[in-house]
Amino acid sequence: MRYKIPKSYAGMRVGLLGGSFDPAHEGHLNICLHSLKRFQLDQIWLLVSPKNPMKNKNPLSLNKRMDHAKNIFQHPKIKITDIETQLKTRFTYHTLLLLTQLYPSTNFTWIMGADNMAQVHLWQDWKVIFSLMPVGVLARPGQGVSARRSPAARKFATHQISGSRSRRLGGAVAPAWCFVNLPMSKTSSSEIRSLGLWS
Repeated sequence: MRYKIPKSYAGMRVGLLGGSFDPAHEGHLNICLHSLKRFQLDQIWLLVSPKNPMKNKNPLSLNKRMDHAKNIFQHPKIKITDIETQLKTRFTYHTLLLLTQLYPSTNFTWIMGADNMAQVHLWQDWKVIFSLMPVGVLARPGQGVSARRSPAARKFATHQISGSRSRRLGGAVAPAWCFVNLPMSKTSSSEIRSLGLWS
């Protein structure tokens, strides 16, 4: 059974981690666990996308990806959702906009790996994301420098919260973002697929 969007999370700090999760893996779990701690979040919702608009290849079925994610993310504070399918949204900014409208009393934080921070300026209406909610960026191997020098980092340089104050991010007012350097897993979804471990 899919996780339904709750009626109310007033006052809670909820992290949002989106992606196709094709497949979900331990690196994704690592991001979630560190985000809960470093950004002082109460929960994290995984937004399993029906299709990534930045990729031409279609992922495996949504049901299969969600079922696999549930096996990886067995944690009481991590919820697996198909929110984008329920809201019928295609782009991240639109999903986040609707969530802030549906839950105006919830403190949302958008979470992404440093590799996404390096190219988020290519996303549809990407500046809207930073205006809607705080953004937590977690470093992955080899991606720290490009993320720190990215167009998004330069655009919102004056709104950066230092890593030593990362616990403030979950309750910060947008725009605000924080870069956290962590010993991340090198596992990637593309590597898993290339090894024939996911089909």
